[in-house]
Amino acid sequence: MTTVSARAAGAGARTGGSRHLAGTWPLFRLALRRDRIMLPAWVLVIGASHMSVASSYASLYDTAAARADIVRSMTANSSLRALYGPFFNDTLGALTAARMIAFGSAFAAAMSLIIVVRHTREEEETGRQEMLSAAMVGRAAPLTAALLTALTANAALALLIAGGLAGSTGDTTGSLALGLATGGVGMLFACTAAIAAQITENARLAKGLTSAVIGAAFALKAAGDASAANGSSLLTWLSPIGWAENVRAYDDERWWVTLILLAAIAVQAVLAYTLAGRRDIGMSFLPARPGPAHGGLGTAWALALRLQRGSVLGWGAGFLLTGILFGGITDGVADVVGDNEQARQIFERMGGQQGLTDAFLAAMVSMLGMVAALYVVASVLRLYGEETGGRAEPVLAGPVGRLRWAAGHLLIAYAGVALIMLLGGAGLALGYGRDLPAILGACLVQLPAVWLLGALAVFLYGLAPKVSVAAWAVAGLALALGWIGPAIDLPQSVMNLSPFGHLPRLPGPEMSWPPVLVLTALAAALTAGGLAGLRRRDLLT
Repeated sequence: MTTVSARAAGAGARTGGSRHLAGTWPLFRLALRRDRIMLPAWVLVIGASHMSVASSYASLYDTAAARADIVRSMTANSSLRALYGPFFNDTLGALTAARMIAFGSAFAAAMSLIIVVRHTREEEETGRQEMLSAAMVGRAAPLTAALLTALTANAALALLIAGGLAGSTGDTTGSLALGLATGGVGMLFACTAAIAAQITENARLAKGLTSAVIGAAFALKAAGDASAANGSSLLTWLSPIGWAENVRAYDDERWWVTLILLAAIAVQAVLAYTLAGRRDIGMSFLPARPGPAHGGLGTAWALALRLQRGSVLGWGAGFLLTGILFGGITDGVADVVGDNEQARQIFERMGGQQGLTDAFLAAMVSMLGMVAALYVVASVLRLYGEETGGRAEPVLAGPVGRLRWAAGHLLIAYAGVALIMLLGGAGLALGYGRDLPAILGACLVQLPAVWLLGALAVFLYGLAPKVSVAAWAVAGLALALGWIGPAIDLPQSVMNLSPFGHLPRLPGPEMSWPPVLVLTALAAALTAGGLAGLRRRDLLT
């Protein structure tokens, strides 16, 4: 008996120090299983974008003189520096790093915030975490599993970038530096998302807060690069994306800058764990505020607006600023392209056969439309989140029909994306300094394709809600085709897989109504089919 008691006491002592991490590995394996499609898709798309850009630059600027000319032109234009960053030399690797470091880091950050919030605050919001915690799951295990999942994704991304670009550029050291910098920024914002998940009341706010921090980091980097051509601005150094830029991949790499990233990751991780240990499951440090005694939530539309207004405002502000940035570089496009016929052909494949400036504007408008499709899919799938989270059932238990409830969210999705596109067009025209009516009209022409992708999400949600997340894959495919397809000259038959491949490329040529009307009719039909399915099926439990 004494021996048994001693062994039990020893086991208790051994497990006492790690009790907060109990269950970490099963939760980690569960997270990888749940994200087995999403994570590879994110990693492959971001990594393939880097390799596509390197391949494109290799064919466009195949001589040292051509690369020196493009570096000189882009360095002299502050708007282009704000968008891409400084060019530290004229090698193929340096061109690729300047083109992708900011965008790659931002996409890695977005991937990381989705992973961490999904496996922390969303689990608490749906009640699954409370159920798991009733078993042998330590207090810190869910957060640790989420961060390990983000670390796995960012490590895979870093390795893919390093390995892919080492073969393309022939510079293994620079490729490794770029991969580590990109993955490091992704992991830094994973920790930012972990903090946001502790202090906010729901997943929507956690994602919004982290997205705002990512946007601020990009804006600081852009402002700093516009004011200094070598990345030395204080504003650049205030941004984690600026730190990645100042690693200077492919140009006498500054490995010590990666230590700044590691230190920031460690500090934020410690803060996230400290906050997680000081609150109860389901609680937050910023609790929900009570609504007004006589509020305006008497209709399904008002409720949907209340739930999604932050998202609309955030996307709208981002599109306005992005439009201003793209508009500001429009006049410099001709100087950058110069006599390079291959570069001119890429812009023409993206924006049409009209003049170079109109082709560039059309390409930017199309890019705004493809990114806006991500908003409309997210907004539509808010219905799925409300249903699976148990929040839809109390609403539908009252005098609110399913169609009216769904229509409130769809109105915000479809009208909201129109507002977002108009703000993007207004920013583009403001940055360009002219052609406001033409640019706004071009932005509105993108809406049928955007609505069609949103309507597909409605259709899947109404008939087969558990596979409705596939709408993300379709929207991602459309974005990938628009982003990578023109650079590698994909056949038009492949480009036509995206609804954006059928739209007239405005501004510039005359308006063509048939494809716009057909896409609008398809969007209406899919929306109607989805609503009919929602009306007939049982709610998820």
